[in-house]
Amino acid sequence: MKKITRHYKKMKIAYIKVAVFASIASIFFFPSFQKLESTGDNIFKVYLNDIEVGTVADLDNVDNFLIEARRRLAGTSDELVLADSELRYEGSEVLWGKVDDDSVITSNMSKALGKSVKETLNRSYTVKINEYTVNLSSTQEVLALLQASINKYDSKRQYYVDLVLDGERELNVLTTQIYSVEEQKEKEEAAEEVMTSVGINAALDEMFADVEPAEEKDFSDYELGLKSLMFGDTVEVVESYLQDYEITSLDQAIEEVTKEQEKEQIYEVVSGDTLSQIAEKNEIPLADLIAMNETIENENSMIRVGDELIVTVPEPELSVERTEELYYEEDYEAEIEYVDNDDWFTNQTQTIQEPSAGHRKVVVNVAYRNNEELSREILKEEITYEAVPKIVERGTKIPPTYIKPISGGRQSSGFGRRKSPTRGASSYHKGIDWATPTGTAVMASSAGTVARAGWGSGYGYVVYINHADGRQTRYGHLSKILVSPGQTVSQGQKIALSGNTGVSTGPHVHFEILINGSQVNPLKYLN
Repeated sequence: MKKITRHYKKMKIAYIKVAVFASIASIFFFPSFQKLESTGDNIFKVYLNDIEVGTVADLDNVDNFLIEARRRLAGTSDELVLADSELRYEGSEVLWGKVDDDSVITSNMSKALGKSVKETLNRSYTVKINEYTVNLSSTQEVLALLQASINKYDSKRQYYVDLVLDGERELNVLTTQIYSVEEQKEKEEAAEEVMTSVGINAALDEMFADVEPAEEKDFSDYELGLKSLMFGDTVEVVESYLQDYEITSLDQAIEEVTKEQEKEQIYEVVSGDTLSQIAEKNEIPLADLIAMNETIENENSMIRVGDELIVTVPEPELSVERTEELYYEEDYEAEIEYVDNDDWFTNQTQTIQEPSAGHRKVVVNVAYRNNEELSREILKEEITYEAVPKIVERGTKIPPTYIKPISGGRQSSGFGRRKSPTRGASSYHKGIDWATPTGTAVMASSAGTVARAGWGSGYGYVVYINHADGRQTRYGHLSKILVSPGQTVSQGQKIALSGNTGVSTGPHVHFEILINGSQVNPLKYLN
């Protein structure tokens, strides 16, 4: 029995030796086990987003494994996939260690990233028109949007939009190109004809056509309709990656881009314009026109030729410019003819001949921006009967100007109906009164000739001056007169001193302007 036990122990020891030898051999013959140098931490467990993805002996290639794992994840979708990727390591020092194969680590990383997908960004296209932008899901939708903008003016579908690379940009930015269906067809046919004798004959015909004088076209020779079409704004299209909620539906984009909205523009005042006419011409309320322009106080504010006013006009986000060839018949007016008279002032006119409308047939080329007409060129005109022009005689001399006759002073009575300030005073005031101390200098409002200088009933001491434009000015309640009848005076020349003579309630100057012998409100004529 003891012999058997000793034999069993020998066999057990031999078995343990074989096992140890096999273990040591496996370290040398299996690549997943490596003998490592003792230099501190020499083997590392790698965690991605807190998930263990493998063990490595060198950290240098871990980033490359992650890049490859991201590439594999991105390959599972046509869109841009975002995922968290936080790497973490746990190092230790061992003599022998098992490390994982590169492909195993990369595969494990891909799985870990798949569990950490944050969001998927859709490949889309951003369309920029001036300050407006909209995001669409495909180039097909971009083209549909742009085509909808021109179809509004192209009912026969003669033009189509395409996207081309913008050669002036360093980055890949797309812009638009509009093509004529008819022109493209003609180019294709011309290219085919070049290869045949027909093409040679066509070239000869064109050569001789240049030599022969061109005959005047008849109305029936014109091909009326849309002649050119282009966008009035620069369109830029770039590829982008966006979330679902950032992408606009095609129908909504078309509504936003083609719907007319009120936009501010500058209007330059032309001869004959009034504020009410400008408001009516631009289809905006007069009150809104006044509110938009700080320089206009009210509907009576003065405007001059060349002034620039802010107006609003209805325009879509993307404007379309086009030219159309049109035929029409109309009654027309001849341009006014003027005969200059150097003895008259510019505010004097007289009609010598009354006008009469004529009739004509016309073919025109009209340029539009959206629905607004920009210009009109007559291509052919046939007069049925001539218009008779209006002939107007007009003056060329600049009329005199009028200034306030005193410096300072307080307006104490205006022009028009009033309560009599004192016994004997009129209840209808025919001038303007400025209260001022006695002895204030009174000046000629405009150059002219003194018609009267002396005492006048009710006026006290008074001066009358006749002016070159037929008007007369009067200065009353003076304390001293400094001019004589028949004397010529210049604008601003001192003619008297203020006072309190005649029917007066205190020291002041009474001032009148008369046109055709009748008093008018002086404030309307003073500069």
